Amino acid sequence: MTSIVINIGNTNIRFGLFDDDNCDISWIINTKPYKTSDELILQFMMLYQTHKIEAESVDKIIIGSVVPQITQDVIRAIKKLHGKAPVLVDRDTPSGVQAKSKQMGTDIYANLVAAHNLYPGKKKIIIDFGTALTASCIAENGETIGVIIAPGIVTALNSLVGQTAQLPEIELVRPKSVLGLDTVSCMQSGMVYGFLGMVEGFIERINDEVEDDCFVIATGGVSHIYKPLTDKIHVLDRLHTLKGLYFLGKDL
Repeated sequence: MTSIVINIGNTNIRFGLFDDDNCDISWIINTKPYKTSDELILQFMMLYQTHKIEAESVDKIIIGSVVPQITQDVIRAIKKLHGKAPVLVDRDTPSGVQAKSKQMGTDIYANLVAAHNLYPGKKKIIIDFGTALTASCIAENGETIGVIIAPGIVTALNSLVGQTAQLPEIELVRPKSVLGLDTVSCMQSGMVYGFLGMVEGFIERINDEVEDDCFVIATGGVSHIYKPLTDKIHVLDRLHTLKGLYFLGKDL
């Protein structure tokens, strides 16, 4: 079965083309500025052509969203493009995971579902380096142990640059040394090593609280910057959230 999975986030909309359980192709568009369903149709068609995807060959479209104001426009665009209604999944969609909270975001729930399906038999922590930086923990039996939400790295960087008169926009990369001697490297060190310390602290404190050594998965936009810098993250999977949405919607 061929499925397209769409994760509507606050910063980006990520698409994944799944051939059964395997995601063969993935692409991203910006969430903002918000677009009408007609604009989205044109954008989707162009991307389908780029990746040589025939709309009529797709058996199912699965959508998860944390941006209500654009969700219906995406659904309308998908209906017009594919001639069928997509499957919309959220924290109330049944799975082997116990959400335990009516406030849990669809993305966090999907992260837990993917971890439960892909890495059974152990406690897991999922670090999502998205618009918000989240750390979610799930037990072996699918019970949600808890979640941490902090400002995302790019969100914090944009705030820092926007609220100061002389700090420039920078590329988020690992600096040559922890201590910098120019503004750019000083800021890079703060953003990279400062948030790395936060992430490692989250992992250590969660492990202490659950009295276990959890298996740690990193996902989200800038996760690739932080994974090589620590041995506390075991797996990097940029498509982890998409996989969770797929598991939620594939049998609906």
